[in-house]
Amino acid sequence: MTRHAFTAMGTEIELLLEAEDLSLFAEVEAEFRRLETILSRFRSDSELEQLNEASEGCVGPELLEVIELAVEARAWSGGRFDPTVCNAVVAAGYDRSFELLHDTGSRAAPSPARTSGAVKIDRTTGHVAVEPGYRIDLGGIAKGWAADRALAVLATAGPALVNAGGDVAAAGRVWPIAVRAGSGEITLGLEHGGLATSGRDRRTWVRSGEARHHLIDPATGLPAESDVVTVTVAAGSASEAEVLAKTLFLAGDSQRVLDEAELAEIPTVLSNSAGEVLLAGGLR
Repeated sequence: MTRHAFTAMGTEIELLLEAEDLSLFAEVEAEFRRLETILSRFRSDSELEQLNEASEGCVGPELLEVIELAVEARAWSGGRFDPTVCNAVVAAGYDRSFELLHDTGSRAAPSPARTSGAVKIDRTTGHVAVEPGYRIDLGGIAKGWAADRALAVLATAGPALVNAGGDVAAAGRVWPIAVRAGSGEITLGLEHGGLATSGRDRRTWVRSGEARHHLIDPATGLPAESDVVTVTVAAGSASEAEVLAKTLFLAGDSQRVLDEAELAEIPTVLSNSAGEVLLAGGLR
């Protein structure tokens, strides 16, 4: 087992591979860095930001694919997963790369921002049009999608795992993965597919002495408020797991999350503000 780690897309990327030929590590690292120049909202020169500035234009195949996935996810999640929450995330204070955030000292509370902007896609021409006044933030789904792509490359050499800041894609063997659960951890075995966590306990920042987080509820345009702290799910891919985790997190209180996970048979680990760790979707 060989491990290779680096920083890209605003997070730490970890690659694990059981193989003698490790030359694919360099290829995968270079690909992550290339995708960052396409998908990041924190780079003014990225293809995504150029689209956001212009509101429309023809985009390359990678950006087109991820935007399509995000728009499709908005449809089947009933609007909970929304790629047009960018303005709301910025209004809440997440206006720069996470490691650069600090308390501005402002006393103003975040104001609700509009969400659910229209996104029109022409697959034939690669043209994307975003409703004026909205911006796209691909965030977690971009990392999950990149992890899935990286896994497809590494798995040609042997059993492999890709961890893109908590969005995990794995294949080739049963991989033990530690998952945050309340004040501790539990270990899940992932043989093939993806794992992702949405939570308000890690990616937080302070404004006017008040802790805020990045998980915007599109129904309010504000950071979500409930007793749910983290939701971890397993799915067929890291990008799917990312969408499902966020969709469940925004379901409401813990009981509704568990009910939805059970009904849809989504393997889920939930922790809440009462310190409980709850399992659903076939996990016991």
